[in-house]
Amino acid sequence: MIMVLATTKWDIADHLDTDERAALFLEAAFEDGDPAVIAAALGDIARARGMTQLARDTGLAREALYRALSPEGHPEFATVLKVVHALGLRLTTVPLTKSEPQS
Repeated sequence: MIMVLATTKWDIADHLDTDERAALFLEAAFEDGDPAVIAAALGDIARARGMTQLARDTGLAREALYRALSPEGHPEFATVLKVVHALGLRLTTVPLTKSEPQS
C-alpha cells in the first residue's frame, strides 16, 4: 500500500503575526544586506498585515506596493520609509564592530 503525503505551501507571512517577529525578520534581512532580500522581507510583512490597509496607510497604490516590495522590486528609499513607518516599525542604526566587514 502506498501512502500519500499531503503537503501545503509554506508562507513566511503566516508566521509574521507579531510586531516582534516582523521586526526580527526585517532585521535579519538588513543583516543580509541584499536590497532584493530587504524589499522581499518588507513585502512579506506587508502581506501578513494586509496590503490593502498598508496602501491606505502609506498613500501608495496597492499594485505599486506589490511591485516595489517584490524580490525584483527596487523601491525608492522614501517608499521604504513610508512602509516601515506604516507597519509600526522604526529603522535604527548601530556602529559596526571591528570584526564585521564594511561594504
